[in-house]
Amino acid sequence: MSEPDTARIFTTLKEAGHSVRFVGGCVRDTVAGRPVSDIDVATDAPPDRVLEVLGAAGIRAVPTGIEHGTITAIPETRPFEITTLRKDVETDGRHASVEFTNDWVEDASRRDFTFNAMSAEPNGKIYDYFDGLDDLKTGRVRFIGVALDRVAEDYLRVLRFFRFYAHYAKTEPDPESYAACRAAATHVETLSGERIWAELSRTLTAPAPGPVFQMMEDIGLLRLLLPVGRSVKRMEALAALETMVSFEPDPIRRLTALIQPNRSEASQIATRLRLSREDTHRLDDLNASRGESGASMNELMLRRALYTLGRDQFRDLILLDWADQIVINATEAAQSVQGWKDTWDTASSWEPPEFPLVGGDVLEMGVEEGPKVGEILDDIEEWWVEQAFRPDREACLDRLRLAVRRR
Repeated sequence: MSEPDTARIFTTLKEAGHSVRFVGGCVRDTVAGRPVSDIDVATDAPPDRVLEVLGAAGIRAVPTGIEHGTITAIPETRPFEITTLRKDVETDGRHASVEFTNDWVEDASRRDFTFNAMSAEPNGKIYDYFDGLDDLKTGRVRFIGVALDRVAEDYLRVLRFFRFYAHYAKTEPDPESYAACRAAATHVETLSGERIWAELSRTLTAPAPGPVFQMMEDIGLLRLLLPVGRSVKRMEALAALETMVSFEPDPIRRLTALIQPNRSEASQIATRLRLSREDTHRLDDLNASRGESGASMNELMLRRALYTLGRDQFRDLILLDWADQIVINATEAAQSVQGWKDTWDTASSWEPPEFPLVGGDVLEMGVEEGPKVGEILDDIEEWWVEQAFRPDREACLDRLRLAVRRR
């Protein structure tokens, strides 16, 4: 927020006679002492004027959302979203029609939570119209004004309430805000899968998401978002294990723990949430491989699983299978802790060896190109795995010669 590019944006707009401030998350997280990534800026200048002023100063600006008052400024090192002050004219629970204004209080009042409505100048002066500073300090997540009205403007705010509660709350939920979310829960179904996942994925990565997801379950929201078998306790156990082994939380891993290990239901959820192709494949792979890890695994089984699945996927499976055992049989899980840790440590230090042979080696032995090449190679690779990857290239070639002669 103090970088030269930031100062250039502020100076350019101010010298043109306009007010400009930091708004939203960058103010909230700076006050809370959290890392700041995106820097959002608001100004009383209309978007056409912003384009004009920045262009005259030699700063590239793109009208990325000009109909909503947003342009993206691209100076030297990072892009900035600059939005003209707005007021809502009409809302329908998903979209809003806006008009531009020069009133900072009016713009702040259209935001969702008190601590998201703060704005600040580069010198550190904070404008706080709704006691957001106090709410942030005490860990209270509270809608601005009448909670029912804020939620009715955009039903996504129900999910945002739980996301921010998961990451910022230090108290019991604000009764009025929680009641508004309960009342509007059924309307969340009308939102697109992309919007739902954008919020849900952030909630899943909270340090301790269990209580928040139980709140969502209690008001009937979770069954609307994930209409399959669910286990908040398993996800809670997974989150605790991640903390124990110092592993970063991951939304797909935690989503896998939250839903029942059923590939058909996982596919249904991937479609519902409009997951990316990569995330869909990962969710499916994790569900398909459940149960392949265990405490104090047989060395050969462990090597084969690591080699076949890869270290990253196998470590995910260890935590998922471990969480399963905690939920199903807590006594057995307590007795198996060291065994699970041994499996985890082995997987974490695993460096995959490279199989010494390639298809060309089989062809050079006189085997015709076709399916037999892959079959022979697979057989030798399986033998090589069973030998703990010890045979070198020459030993594998000897095995290949023998296999070709036998065929």
